[in-house]
Amino acid sequence: MAGPDVRQLQLRLAALKYYAGPADGQFGTDTLEAVWAFQEVQGITPTGEVGPITRQALAHPQSPAVLVPDGGSLRIEISLSREVLVLYRAGQVALISHVSTGGGYYYCSPGGGCAYAITPTGDFRTTAFIPGWVTVPLGEMYNPVFFIDTAYAIHGDTEVPLQPVSHGCVRIPMDIAQFFHTLVSAPGTPVYIRA
Repeated sequence: MAGPDVRQLQLRLAALKYYAGPADGQFGTDTLEAVWAFQEVQGITPTGEVGPITRQALAHPQSPAVLVPDGGSLRIEISLSREVLVLYRAGQVALISHVSTGGGYYYCSPGGGCAYAITPTGDFRTTAFIPGWVTVPLGEMYNPVFFIDTAYAIHGDTEVPLQPVSHGCVRIPMDIAQFFHTLVSAPGTPVYIRA
């Protein structure tokens, strides 16, 4: 789909802090993932389709639920139940992104250890940022911002489906991973992950 209606959608999503890519009137992957994030925050089943319910919500949107009200003016909040990341800068919402977190399955790594694919809940801080593609025992991650040693990260991936599918990291769309690290401090930014 393409045209002025899509451009208006992109502009509206951007105004609400969802990254839909350039306002070019083309309904591509960036816009789809922004619509997913918007629907997840609004409590609408994420389909990517902008039907009457989503249009109504765009006209009268709910703000994302604040998970840690006193968490600091610069912080990252991740809701596992909604599969959404919210970045706060200067106490204001600066970015809302769809994510894919731990899938809950049992796996064994090439190094021999086995575990369940769970994204841990709790209070963390960013520990490091490594630019570009980084190869780890379980695969590759793009522009990872680590929050538990160099084991768990918020990172770009070519697949960020609606379902939780990661080994435990927080996957973000590639378009957002291009710049996400520039909006946070690593080390030091609080990361709050809640069920």
